[in-house]
Amino acid sequence: MARSARATALFVALAAAVTAVVLGVWRPWVPAPIESPILASEEVVTVAPAPLVLPEHPRVLVFGDSWTYGSAASDPTLGYAYLLADLLGGETTVDGVRGSGYLKPGIDGPTFGERIAALDPTLDPDLVIIQGSINDRAAGAVGYREAVTAAWDALAATYPDATIVVLGPAPHELPVGDETARIDRDLAAVAGGRGWWYVSPVQEEWITDQNYLAVIDVDLGNKHPSTDGHRYLAEKIAAALTELMAAPVTEAGGAETTPEQ
Repeated sequence: MARSARATALFVALAAAVTAVVLGVWRPWVPAPIESPILASEEVVTVAPAPLVLPEHPRVLVFGDSWTYGSAASDPTLGYAYLLADLLGGETTVDGVRGSGYLKPGIDGPTFGERIAALDPTLDPDLVIIQGSINDRAAGAVGYREAVTAAWDALAATYPDATIVVLGPAPHELPVGDETARIDRDLAAVAGGRGWWYVSPVQEEWITDQNYLAVIDVDLGNKHPSTDGHRYLAEKIAAALTELMAAPVTEAGGAETTPEQ
């Protein structure tokens, strides 16, 4: 019996080690693991996203903060959300409110949740991109995930047939602040729990020391993307969506398949 018990313990230890190695493999189509401690009551189970499938000429709602508004572009209509239309071969409806977040009201409108409640339910987008926001940095973590969950519940109920992609906050300054990183982790966790695709400019390092001044207008733009920066972000988002459409999909039993093009 002692030899059997030792063998069993050895098997369990080896299995755990193999599992740790497998889970450590980076797969861009799976939400990133949460690095900060999570209380048991806050634990989120990650659900594999459904395939990202868009029609040839998609209707896209881009919802977010001042970055979505087009702040610091020479004209707001040169913001990334507007430029996505041509890159995706479709049309975009842009809903950006400067200063707005899940907990923080904006300059031109209220919080994300209140704005979502006011959206036109007849819009019928094929894709909703909900962006940001770094504007909740000063509000802290208390109540944040609850506000995100309530807002996303309302968004999904308003557009039940749309695919929803969450675009996390992008850093307006470097190094990435602790609260921006926390917001990114929280959004990734909640999106993963819903089976929604999550695109993280922070984790993917879209903005680095090497390209920071080419992307961010630190002077008149008050640390928002410049006109060229908005073009860069639009191209990065379009490329990310293309990758998601080609990403393997985990089926029952753990097998992965690649969507047909």
